[in-house]
Amino acid sequence: MLSRLIIRNYALIENLDIAFSGKLNIITGETGAGKSIILGALSLILGQRIEGKYFFNQQKKCVIEGHFEIGSYQIGSFFEDKDLDYESSTVLRREISADGKSRAFINDTPVNLTVLRELGELLIDIHSQHATLEINNEKFQLLVVDSIAANDLLLKSYQENYRQYRSVNQKLKALEDQSHQAKADADYYQFQYNELDEASLNDEQEQDNLEQELNALTHAEEIKKSLLMVGAALTEDEQSAVILLKEALAQLQHTERYLPEVHDLTERLNSALIEVRDIAAEVEVLESGTSVDELRADVVNERLSVLYNLQKKHRVASTLELIQIRESLAEKLDSVSTLDEEIEKLKKESAALRDELIILSDTLSASRNEIIPSIEKRIREMLTEVGMPNAVLKIENELLDEASLGATGRNRIQFLFSANKGQEPAPMNKVASGGELSRLMLSIKSLMSHHIALPTIIFDEIDTGISGEVALKVGSIMERLAEGMQVIAITHLPQIASKGDAHYFVFKDEKEDITHTDITLLSRDERITEIAKMLSGENPGEFALQHARELLESAKS
Repeated sequence: MLSRLIIRNYALIENLDIAFSGKLNIITGETGAGKSIILGALSLILGQRIEGKYFFNQQKKCVIEGHFEIGSYQIGSFFEDKDLDYESSTVLRREISADGKSRAFINDTPVNLTVLRELGELLIDIHSQHATLEINNEKFQLLVVDSIAANDLLLKSYQENYRQYRSVNQKLKALEDQSHQAKADADYYQFQYNELDEASLNDEQEQDNLEQELNALTHAEEIKKSLLMVGAALTEDEQSAVILLKEALAQLQHTERYLPEVHDLTERLNSALIEVRDIAAEVEVLESGTSVDELRADVVNERLSVLYNLQKKHRVASTLELIQIRESLAEKLDSVSTLDEEIEKLKKESAALRDELIILSDTLSASRNEIIPSIEKRIREMLTEVGMPNAVLKIENELLDEASLGATGRNRIQFLFSANKGQEPAPMNKVASGGELSRLMLSIKSLMSHHIALPTIIFDEIDTGISGEVALKVGSIMERLAEGMQVIAITHLPQIASKGDAHYFVFKDEKEDITHTDITLLSRDERITEIAKMLSGENPGEFALQHARELLESAKS
């Protein structure tokens, strides 16, 4: 409920702070006093866009702040979804700077207007003679039927299945699209795979090894010549390294007899001689194994050509990458059959969920059909109460085909209305006046309030065109409605004003040649005077005052 409304620097309001009752709040005041200004300010914290600059003082910013008690509304999921701090006492605030820029906050967290509007719709329902959109909305009409039929648990079960059904179908469609594309690409993938498979790509180092081998084959004569020269220098020439080392070693051995410290040098030189002989032997092996093999060079060239062409085709630079591509293609080819298996599994799951949804939707439809006659009867009785004895509300419930399963089942609910005898019920926006729709909405909301927690409802002068006993009945319905929810009624009728738990008076006040709009909570004596004025005019006599007292006493009983 709206517990407090603060308005600063808006239109004719300099500073206004209103604390509301949790039941029936009545707002009265002369035409032009500023009641619509207060509603306009309230609509700004409900997410309405600014249509102009309305500042009491052009040098200051405008601030509208609403305090709401939402502990019983069960809307914690909204705050969780929007990543907002949930507080049972929640504050909505809108700040508008003098240059027209606007900022919105929920519990001091900045939000955009869309989020503010979505929360506002959960907290307050403003209804006027011209507010016919909601009552003509199919979703609202279905909500009316389901709330009175107490379908919340059944509907919740259906919607959980429906979300799962949609999720499975989304996965199924994605897999079918993937399978279709995979099959369309399968021939191409197979060709590419076969080409890589026939290339027998097994060794990641093959290309490096072949390039080294080809380099050796290409320069075989040069290599052989160099190795022969090395062998000659080491062992075969008259002044070869081995001969010279042997002579040096003999001299050291001779010297060692006289100079023992030469022994280490002798050992080292002997080791060097052994190493040179080993090198010479290995050079000889390399030389004997080196030959000009044009056939082998052709084979290596041909293999490298295969590797190079595949790398160019696939835009890679190594055999390892070719192997990875081959493995990836193999996985894609394998996935075609795997996708088909997964698709069949999801189709069975989807069909099972659909069968369950059809059963649940049939149960929902039966529940709705069962309650509709009671709703029509009770609304008709309430319309008679509010001065519309010939009014009829007819609720049509069409069961759609199984292909039309939606988030609330497969019913199409339509409210048809007739206010006069001999007039066939028709869609409300075609046959009902603003005043008739207002009384119809009042009756519907009153009926719903006994079954679900409704947001605060504001009736903005919906009593136009009624008076006397009918006005008393409308006030009584509002009074009953306020037993289960907060109601704020802006009215010109004393019969309705007398029903309030709290009565606020909006007035204009002139100070220092500046007009202010203000509001005050009336005491009992002030209420008597105000209601008497509503009955007889600005200067009510004793008869009007007594009548006002009687209205208030009657409202208490």
